[in-house]
Amino acid sequence: MTTTPDDIPEYAMPEPEEFSWKGPDGLTLGGRQWLPAQNVQQASCPPIPVVCLPGLSRNTRDFSDIARYLQAAGHSVTALDYRGRGLSEWDPDWRNYALPVEEKDIAAAIEYLGLERFALLGTSRGGLHALSMANRYPANRMAAVILNDIGPHIEMSGLLRIAATLGRKMEYSSFDELATGFRKTLGAQFPSFSQPDWKKFAGQLASSRAGKVVLDFDPALACQLAALDNTTPAPDLWPLFEKLTDRPLLILRGAHSDLLSEETCKRMLEMHPAARYKIIPGQGHAPVLWEEDTQRAIAEFLQSL
Repeated sequence: MTTTPDDIPEYAMPEPEEFSWKGPDGLTLGGRQWLPAQNVQQASCPPIPVVCLPGLSRNTRDFSDIARYLQAAGHSVTALDYRGRGLSEWDPDWRNYALPVEEKDIAAAIEYLGLERFALLGTSRGGLHALSMANRYPANRMAAVILNDIGPHIEMSGLLRIAATLGRKMEYSSFDELATGFRKTLGAQFPSFSQPDWKKFAGQLASSRAGKVVLDFDPALACQLAALDNTTPAPDLWPLFEKLTDRPLLILRGAHSDLLSEETCKRMLEMHPAARYKIIPGQGHAPVLWEEDTQRAIAEFLQSL
């Protein structure tokens, strides 16, 4: 049976620790690490370390809830901030906010942390990294992958929705104002969210600075999506997905997602019949991984390795 945070005392749950490493070009990058709960009985084979990679404009705080849950089950959980987001320095050249550059940063972090074998949980952009990482890390190293609302085909309508607001407004008077703004722009994606949920969501994406609430990413990130329109062809990532079919895979999809379609998930399951699949009701892109049902599904998937 999977241990949960409610089963162990708070003192046994180490607080997350911030750390930093250098990208290949010398930029200072940051992350958070949740070490295993102190009084969880370890099996002869310790729970696999988990590396978490966030979405395009997101940061390591996105994983706080799921990390605490997995921490209680004995996992070491590490979340990485891409350059220009969260704890990481901004890049003076926005063109470096690109997947190939970030991939090298991730590889430097894995080497810095000394991770010989790990599972990867990738939300949105983090899942795209998981697809490309299969070439660098075979199944005996990246032993399992969890794709959170992302796949080898990306719906252009979802990307255009994100591009329409990314970086347009960075400062707000309060978390309540930001929460209300999110409710207006993302309400169709998260119809089950209450106002407290939106405020919690706002707290993951922004922080207080000099009396203002500021989103935690470089607004120049929007330049990466500026050229998108309805005629932009979707990249063919199916050959990369095929590289993941040699290891356990869990696919999570928000029921209201406009980025990952049911048709894409069906094809993914046809290519990887052993993959597990979970739909998260009441949420869209990308599921927040707060609710215990989803956390339990992730923990049980990892426990099966």
